[in-house]
Amino acid sequence: MNKNKNLIILCIPIVFLIICMGISIGSSSINILDTANILLNKMLNIPLRDNINPKDISIIWTIRFPRVLLAFMVGGCLSVSGAVVQSILKNELASPYTLGVSSGASLGAGLVIVLGISIPFLGGFTLPIVGFLFGLLTVYLVVVFSAKIDKNMSNNTIILAGMVFSLFLHALLTTMTALFSEDIKSITLWQMGSFSMKGWSYVKALIPFLTIGMIGVLKYNREMDILTFGEEQAKAVGVDTTKIKKRLFIFSTTLTGAAVSLSGIIGFVDLIAPHIVRRIFGSKHSYVIPMSFIFGGCLMVITDLISRTIISPAELPVGAITALIGAPFFAYVYFNSKKGR
Repeated sequence: MNKNKNLIILCIPIVFLIICMGISIGSSSINILDTANILLNKMLNIPLRDNINPKDISIIWTIRFPRVLLAFMVGGCLSVSGAVVQSILKNELASPYTLGVSSGASLGAGLVIVLGISIPFLGGFTLPIVGFLFGLLTVYLVVVFSAKIDKNMSNNTIILAGMVFSLFLHALLTTMTALFSEDIKSITLWQMGSFSMKGWSYVKALIPFLTIGMIGVLKYNREMDILTFGEEQAKAVGVDTTKIKKRLFIFSTTLTGAAVSLSGIIGFVDLIAPHIVRRIFGSKHSYVIPMSFIFGGCLMVITDLISRTIISPAELPVGAITALIGAPFFAYVYFNSKKGR
């Protein structure tokens, strides 16, 4: 336990360093010490050094910092959701997307793009909000459907129901893009994921969902620890497994749906981060959940940095970078677990 606490303390300066790197490196590179000084000045009112360019202050605080902060928050949301779903389903290859969140959000975004929907009081947030609601609705239907055909909501039933709904919604989206071929590029780019041109308004929009989702998940740390021993053992000590699963799925979907709707579909972070965190910190969820958020956030900042610098001044979709990293990792986890069995 002391080892874990020491590692958590060590993570704090590392996180700050990664965020500063993500902000400093770009089309116009800025000294990392200047970046740290500007951030500390804005957040803690520490005096600025004399040689700092006022233009750099504007670039960092207005353009790069909100982008990097949004990437960190999205990566954290996806990773925590992944940790929760893997714990509930007792499957290290499961993810929130298994429940159909991405398919639902994609269909909602596709409808907004194709039909040109714009809700007056939402404005530019019409697409992310509709995507979030469709993702949330999809998971709700998966949970209700699973409960109807299996009162115990066994893990296999939930996974199969999620796959069925995902395939069905994906088929609807494919049909829609075939009928409205002129909108294929817009839908595809949204699905690939990006943090480009997303400022403080997106960060503020994510904060309420992040807060609700994290508080809800952390509330059930003990129950998730018990569920890892199996549903029968959990029921024996008085845990209502069906109710706990439903609530955790809702909080997990709140995190994933909000992240997906604001950034697009970015895969594999929710698989990689929880797996590595469990290897380092063990299976106790009081460590797994917060450290998954931190590790996933840092991983997303790094992948976003790669996506916007590898072919600068152009950008690659973040989802493409995470897939290039995540696909081999997925194969390693699968074959390693199969070899272990």
